[in-house]
Amino acid sequence: MAFLFPPWSNTAVRVALASLLLGGASAVAAPMIYIRSDWSSGESEAQVQPVQFDHRHHYQDDAMDCRYCHNTVEESATAGMPSVGKCMGCHGQIWNDSPQLAPVRESYFSGRPIRWRRVHNVPDFVYFNHAIHVNKGVGCVTCHGRVDQMASVRQSAPLTMQWCLDCHRAPEPHLRPLSAITDMTWSPGGGGDEVGRGVAEALNVQHLMHCTTCHR
Repeated sequence: MAFLFPPWSNTAVRVALASLLLGGASAVAAPMIYIRSDWSSGESEAQVQPVQFDHRHHYQDDAMDCRYCHNTVEESATAGMPSVGKCMGCHGQIWNDSPQLAPVRESYFSGRPIRWRRVHNVPDFVYFNHAIHVNKGVGCVTCHGRVDQMASVRQSAPLTMQWCLDCHRAPEPHLRPLSAITDMTWSPGGGGDEVGRGVAEALNVQHLMHCTTCHR
């Protein structure tokens, strides 16, 4: 058949077949890689907020407990966001003419809420309850990272199904006494997993793995 096809035809067919195989493999692999990447999860990406709220200053300098602003975290599915009235409780007297806080004052006097941008977000088909985690010894830093060191809060964990399941299978290394829930620098010391096992026993922590735990 050499008189019908030029010599380079065999090479062209091989290249075409290889391209088809590689293209098919890439079409399958690319979504799997993307969904596990920071591009998809939003991990490490700081959100630009309408007001520059520096957690470093409020937590470290002013020694404000997380629950002062997120005051429903121990009793509700959501952690709660502070009202502008709570902000103005301090900033009506401190930095009360700061240009950076102009949106806070405008919101307070107009009654229009500040449009904060959500940093940690899970799909609508996922049920997450802050209260059950906090009351079972899971510290804020476990999921949110060292917020006390962030000028702008960013997502520090992937929040993927695999990440959640890894903790549900073996929660003990992530548990701490309830008195240390909001302590960003707490460490079990030499106790290691022994401390977590003690907390798990005291608080009756279960290894919930069935689908309806998160998908209801």
